[in-house]
Amino acid sequence: MQAKRGIYAVLGAIAIQLTLGIAYVWSIFQTGIANTIFDGDNASAGLVFSLLLASLSVGSLLGGRLTVKFSTRRIVFVGGILLSLGTFIASLVQAEFGWLLWLSYGVMGGIGTGFTYTTTIACAQKWYPHKKGLITGIIVAALGFGGVVFTPLIEQLIVFFGGFGVGEFNTFRVLSVIFLVVCSLGSIFMVNPPEGYQTGKLTVNPKVPDNPDNPDNVKQYTSKEILSTPQYYLVTLSFVLAVIGGLMMIGFARPIAVARGLESTATIGVMAIALFNSLGRLFWGAVSDRIGRFSTLTILLVTSGCLSLLVNVIDGYAIYVIIALIGFCFGGILSNFPALTSDLFGAKYMAANYGFVLLGFGTGAIVATQIAGYFANIAYYDISLMSPAFIIAACCAAAGTAMMLILKAMTKKST
Repeated sequence: MQAKRGIYAVLGAIAIQLTLGIAYVWSIFQTGIANTIFDGDNASAGLVFSLLLASLSVGSLLGGRLTVKFSTRRIVFVGGILLSLGTFIASLVQAEFGWLLWLSYGVMGGIGTGFTYTTTIACAQKWYPHKKGLITGIIVAALGFGGVVFTPLIEQLIVFFGGFGVGEFNTFRVLSVIFLVVCSLGSIFMVNPPEGYQTGKLTVNPKVPDNPDNPDNVKQYTSKEILSTPQYYLVTLSFVLAVIGGLMMIGFARPIAVARGLESTATIGVMAIALFNSLGRLFWGAVSDRIGRFSTLTILLVTSGCLSLLVNVIDGYAIYVIIALIGFCFGGILSNFPALTSDLFGAKYMAANYGFVLLGFGTGAIVATQIAGYFANIAYYDISLMSPAFIIAACCAAAGTAMMLILKAMTKKST
């Protein structure tokens, strides 16, 4: 019976994360919202996306801490209501009140997403304690796959409701209903296992306990305790740097394609990128269980940095291949940081602890979308003018690699 409850928890988490994946198709809304609400300013429209991701970090922190006092089920349910309400309010925004879009879809939607995001991952990890990489990969892959599922749906809804620049707002209303229904039903299955539950050991590969990043005797740090460790700041800083490069490509995939003269296939390109993002979460999560989180993240950061430098020199449809590979790496980065947090600081308070680590994600999101938005404005017809943004992305990946190597050395020294 306990094993079935674990499966139900994972399935509930997958359903919820699938709907949360809508955040990663913001590029479908980007141009229409920029023209309709922000007088063509891509940076202002992109701020909606970055505020959602930044608020996701705050919501994860609050939601994680609240799970210590309240049930995971209750926190996920409240998160679904906040996300649904924020999206519905966004559907009512007029051009003269553009700031309300930042507060509703951005801040309120982000906090609601955060309430559900980290808590569902932490709950599933507790049911399968020795397959954290794989389980986290499966769940956050659902979030990435949400982009594949919802991209054609959102585009068709926008066209049905009047076309780009008009139909986005009625589409927000439809999405608000989807958020409410899925998160409410999914929350029913979000129940933590009993204290000390270890059934996951029955199916664990015998090599997994030897993973150098995942010692069996890891201390169960509280949120207050992790803030006094240098490891926390290195993890969070490396997350900031990793996010900047990835989100520049993911969040602005469609505008980059349009600038390359590929507008007719831009939506298909966005779907392909979302698919690779999702597959990367699953693939690299499983890989990290075997070779370790540090080694996996180092490979991903180096690869994504090199690929960023190719964006401005690749022509035609090959640009989709490069951005899709960056998405594949970025998906792996997102599936490894929750597992790395649990490895370093324990699973007991993971929901709250990862909320603190996600502050790095939020910071990187704001920086990434503002940099990319700025260069997108000046490079609307000439993508070559965006090259400084790609160079910045590569430099951030290099710096993140350095942080990861320092963290690995420090962790080995302390064990």
